[in-house]
Amino acid sequence: MDTKPQPAPDARFVTGSTMRHVIVMTATGSVGLIAVFIVDALNLFYISLLGIQELAAAIGFASTLLFFTISVTIGFTIACSALVARCLGRGSRDEAARMGGASMVFMGLTTAAMTLATWPFLRELSALLGAQGETLDLTTRFLQMVLPSTPLVALGICTTGILRGVGDARRAMYVTLGAAIAAAILDPILIFGLDLGIDGAAISTVLSRAVMLAIGIHGAHVVHHLIKLPDWERLVAAFRPFFSIGLPAVLTQVATPVGNAYVTTQIAQFGDDAVAGWAIIGRIVPVAFGVIFALSGAVGPILGQNYGARKYDRLMSTMRDSLLFTIVYVLGVWALLALFSEPISSLFGAKQQTHDLIVFFCMFAAGSFLFNGAIFVSSAAFNNLGFPTYSTVFNWGRSTLGVIPFVWAGAHYYGALGVIAGWGLGAVVFGVVSVIVCFRVIARIGKQPPPEMPLPPPPPSAQSPFSTGKTATLQ
Repeated sequence: MDTKPQPAPDARFVTGSTMRHVIVMTATGSVGLIAVFIVDALNLFYISLLGIQELAAAIGFASTLLFFTISVTIGFTIACSALVARCLGRGSRDEAARMGGASMVFMGLTTAAMTLATWPFLRELSALLGAQGETLDLTTRFLQMVLPSTPLVALGICTTGILRGVGDARRAMYVTLGAAIAAAILDPILIFGLDLGIDGAAISTVLSRAVMLAIGIHGAHVVHHLIKLPDWERLVAAFRPFFSIGLPAVLTQVATPVGNAYVTTQIAQFGDDAVAGWAIIGRIVPVAFGVIFALSGAVGPILGQNYGARKYDRLMSTMRDSLLFTIVYVLGVWALLALFSEPISSLFGAKQQTHDLIVFFCMFAAGSFLFNGAIFVSSAAFNNLGFPTYSTVFNWGRSTLGVIPFVWAGAHYYGALGVIAGWGLGAVVFGVVSVIVCFRVIARIGKQPPPEMPLPPPPPSAQSPFSTGKTATLQ
């Protein structure tokens, strides 16, 4: 007798072509994500038009610190998406809604606490990265304006996890796309129209985050009814499954900004021109490779639903299709970056050392995303299949052993260009090994399925612990 759970109507990834699911989820996810990154790049472009190099360098330092907060948010969103997808795969929509609500509560409380703990030390943290003089003052001011909005962007990103968990890639795209459109409109108005400069860029960032949250709440709650605020008993019950995935995922996500922070400290010794070049590269990367970032988020719900439905053969095909997609895409983008390296540098008005760094990245270091992409996809699999520790190990390995010695040697022998080269080379070994381990894990799941991640127990009585009135759900 077949004991596999029957897929619920919301579990749309347990049937059909896995390659089609990968392409559709990635394409829709990447539109909104790349739009955000394009606006982020335009933000820096507008700042560069002011002709003050310290402003561009300040944005670079600030972005490194803000990357930490966003990485924590993404880690918890992985947990939210995985749990919602698994519940839907089992056919339990009500449990999925409870997990969505608990995830929003945990996300808001955690990021608010993190913001309060970090805010008093923004100047010291910026100085630790290498910011000095006027650049340090500008970096601190920008962060003081933007950091308090972290809970807004965190909750907004969390709603995209819920939407991806249910397979609504289109509305998940609207969340980030809407925020990007808001920023695209506000940036030139505030930076140039009102002559606010870097303060205008900060205000635009905060307002666009508020737009993101509003659109996300509409999709996840109003449309799909997948956010139910739990009572204390349910919140306690949801704590363990959420953080058992979320904490390792956060550790995994934080690894990248830690590595980037080390790169920033090394490149800062070569002056503001070098930091500005690194800041511009930091904008080129997500625009060029945002599809790969979206792929790592798209794969999670596909794996989660099939894992919940116990369709283990589809886990292997999803991974194969994702890696093939990564190879084809990265090779194509790398070729385009190499071909248009000079125009890209000119677009940002880069000169001398800044120009050299941008061109070097486009010609050579961009190819490292063949291996970074492999790590992203493997990490998504580890996080959604109950092996988040593997994801943590590989990402921290890449961001420490794969960054520190290579970047240090590059800086010591070849200057700022060597820093970029070392940053790219460190991904090779960890990318290859992560894929090998990932396929072995999936093969093991197919032979002997591991215990499923714990979910909150059902209520002690048939009566729902939630009110049937409007106060039971997020307004």
